[in-house]
Amino acid sequence: MPTDLLQENEARYLMHTYARWPVSIVRGRGCKVYDLEGREYLDFVGGIAVNLLGYSHPDLVAAIQKQAQQLLHASNLYYTEPQVKLAKTLVDHSFADKVFFGNSGAEANEAAIKLARRYAHLKYGPNRFEIVTMQQSFHGRTMATLTATGQEKVQKGFEPLLPGFTSVPFNDLAAVERALSPATAAVLVEPVQGEGGVRVADRVYLQGLRELCRQRDILLIFDEIQTGMGRTGTLFAYEHFGVAPDIMTLAKGLGGGVPIGACLATDQVAAAFTPGTHASTFGGNPLACAAALAVFEVLLEGKVLEQGRRMGEYLAKGLKDIEERLPVVKEARGLGLLQGLELTIDGKPVVADCLARGLLINCTAERVLRFIPPLIIAQREIDRLLETLSTVLSKRV
Repeated sequence: MPTDLLQENEARYLMHTYARWPVSIVRGRGCKVYDLEGREYLDFVGGIAVNLLGYSHPDLVAAIQKQAQQLLHASNLYYTEPQVKLAKTLVDHSFADKVFFGNSGAEANEAAIKLARRYAHLKYGPNRFEIVTMQQSFHGRTMATLTATGQEKVQKGFEPLLPGFTSVPFNDLAAVERALSPATAAVLVEPVQGEGGVRVADRVYLQGLRELCRQRDILLIFDEIQTGMGRTGTLFAYEHFGVAPDIMTLAKGLGGGVPIGACLATDQVAAAFTPGTHASTFGGNPLACAAALAVFEVLLEGKVLEQGRRMGEYLAKGLKDIEERLPVVKEARGLGLLQGLELTIDGKPVVADCLARGLLINCTAERVLRFIPPLIIAQREIDRLLETLSTVLSKRV
């Protein structure tokens, strides 16, 4: 089906929830994708930080094929080996003791919110339920997670929002302390705000949050939907800061392209969930868990994690060079292969110009170009990005 006909049918049959670029992607390999007309694009969006191993990675494809031939789905009324093995792998490589599986980042954050509230309810009673979140954060599109999100633009038109959420400035420990009350159950924060403009938390700030929560017996939740699974150069971003949360959420890169989300917690906190308190029909299904296990194996044994770390440093250095050369760039910032370039102008035309040159990038917070490629990205591909960006942005000086 030609691209123009796809666009026509999309407008006719799909709810208009996405502003799409005029490209119909049909296949991908490595860090490149191809459209219906056969044009090639170098992808620095990666499914919005999802395609961790790029496209058509042989180990991931083989794991999906093998599991699909064996068992696609079984109810959580029964045991399945991939789910248990994946939970053990997550626990073995993190602070956590227990895992709950869902299908997305929003579901993982929904589980974290419910777990924090139930834990506080069981320990302190029904009047301890509030959650402090950060301005410019993004936690999902369900009613609870969009209420937790510190951006009015995603909440507009869905009022009344759920009670019990307060947003304060990011990287401001004093603001969090002022917001705490006897009703506070948890603090929810992203180590790096992705949708909020690639804003990295200060080490002292996160360590201060940890100590503050410890003193008040308040749960600390890290949303690592975008930062987890090697995105920042370590398996989980919290490792950079020397701070372990009580609850952590994962999704995006966890399944390498297959939908899966996870909520991880310590034994003490996880005990608040008992049979019947939370569930997900498709959560932790064999196919998704087999895919995630393959991703883990490649990360841990195939040196992809180290590759991502080195390429993150290389990309950050290249973007910093562009910042220093071009006045249209306000700031280069990020962590690992989650990098941003804040402009003094609207970023959307820049994205369009790069698209015309065969380069896929993303703009968030209106003026921040975001780069979240697969961890297998090569230095020569980063060089192409930097060269294209320099050319495109130089025109706007």
